[in-house]
Amino acid sequence: MSDQRYRTSQGKLISAAVVGFIILMVLVIFSSATFLTIDAGERGVLFRRFGGGLDKENIYPPGFHILAPWNTMHRYDVREKQIEEKIDALSNNGLNIAVDVTVRVNPAYDQIGGLHEKFGQDYINTLIRPEVRSAVREAIGKFTPEELYSTKRDEVQTLIQTDLEKSLIENYIELRATLIKDIELPDKVRGAIEDKLEAEQSALKYEFILAKERQEAERRIIEAEAKARANQILNASLSTNILRDKGIEATLELAKAPGSKVVVIGGEGSGGMPLILGGGN
Repeated sequence: MSDQRYRTSQGKLISAAVVGFIILMVLVIFSSATFLTIDAGERGVLFRRFGGGLDKENIYPPGFHILAPWNTMHRYDVREKQIEEKIDALSNNGLNIAVDVTVRVNPAYDQIGGLHEKFGQDYINTLIRPEVRSAVREAIGKFTPEELYSTKRDEVQTLIQTDLEKSLIENYIELRATLIKDIELPDKVRGAIEDKLEAEQSALKYEFILAKERQEAERRIIEAEAKARANQILNASLSTNILRDKGIEATLELAKAPGSKVVVIGGEGSGGMPLILGGGN
């Protein structure tokens, strides 16, 4: 009787131990697999192993979440990222150009599911970098080395931005900015372009000097013509009668002065002007 009780008690003990072990394992599994925190700047997309696969429609925001242990949450950092690339491209005449470009991007918050399904978490290397290289090479191929070096950098940057923006947004990535940091030409080509630009600047400077000199010469001609015209007008206004009147006025003033004078009425040779020949006290 006592043996039977002992065996029964031992069986219950073993059963309790097994149940306790199972409960402990379940607690361990649930504590590690079903309680999840998504941090600020992240979004989550859930893979339901037994319920339809990847749930692209429901994007999980930052916070605390409870999951079934057989499901998997894929977390994505959706904060803006800066990606730098140095790319070799060909100009429109086949010259090799090195371009240093930087882009700032982030995943579209509400389209993480599509991004995960199509590219996965390594989307920077599988999507963004190839698209940047393609856009840069496409843009560089439209210009000459001289244009790239001097006048067309902003236009190239705009072309890259437009092309990239279109291709990335179609693949769930938002493009925030594109910046060309440097365009490197072969040393000989850069030197030749610099010499040409310097010569053009010198020519422009010379043309400017010539233009200033032409303007000054024209100014002097106009000034001389104005003076000549003024003299002509003045001479025309000084007629014989006016000169005679002025002479008479001057003679009368002189006659009023102290001292004796001899006044001679001029004949034809003097234009009829009175002449004062002399005088004394």
